[in-house]
Order: sequence, then structure tokens, then C-alpha cells
Amino acid sequence: MQNARLPKEAKLLNAAAFNRVFEKSVSSSDQYFTVLARPNELEQPRLGMAISKRKIKLAVTRNRLKRIIRENFRLSQQNTNADYVVMAGRQGATGTNQELRKSLEKHWGRLKEKCADF
Repeated sequence: MQNARLPKEAKLLNAAAFNRVFEKSVSSSDQYFTVLARPNELEQPRLGMAISKRKIKLAVTRNRLKRIIRENFRLSQQNTNADYVVMAGRQGATGTNQELRKSLEKHWGRLKEKCADF
């Protein structure tokens, strides 16, 4: 089995990196997720997650969402060289795994086009 982890270089690790995306970004949202993106100067895309207790009450559900987001991001070949921040929507807790994956695929596609125009 190959390494199925998201490497450290592919993560937003500090507040400054998150703030850079929150300051000026393009966004895509639906009932499950809001995804912000901002092009970066690096060789690869990076992912950050902001899954709040206020919207997703149970830790088990928050962790499930995070696993789905990381896996989908890692497997997606559509990502451009950008920093992404994924935030959960109110329906994120009730969506099936398949619905959540489809939602994320739509977001990656939309944001790829928007980042090209950024």
C-alpha cells in the first residue's frame, strides 16, 4: 500500500497562512461546504480546514468530514497551485459520504477556473 497521508508541505500550518487566504480569496459554496482559494507561489496546492464546533456539534462528525476532505483533496488531480481553506456548512453533518465527495469535486473545479482569473 502506498503512503496515503497528506504530506506536511500540502497543509496550511499557521495562522498567517490562513489569514492570507481569508484576506483576499475566491470562494465557492453550497449547503455542505464553503471553500476559499488563493493562488500561491509554491509548486503544490495546500489545504487548511476550519470545521467549527458551532456548526458541526459532534467530534465524530467533524473528524469524518476532515477525513473526507483530506482524502478528496489528496486524490484530486484538478488542484491548482493555490491555498485552500474548507469550512463546513450546516448540512455537512447530515450529508452522505458520496454527496460530500461530489460537492468537493465541484468546488475544486469551480475554484480552478476562478484562480486562473485571479
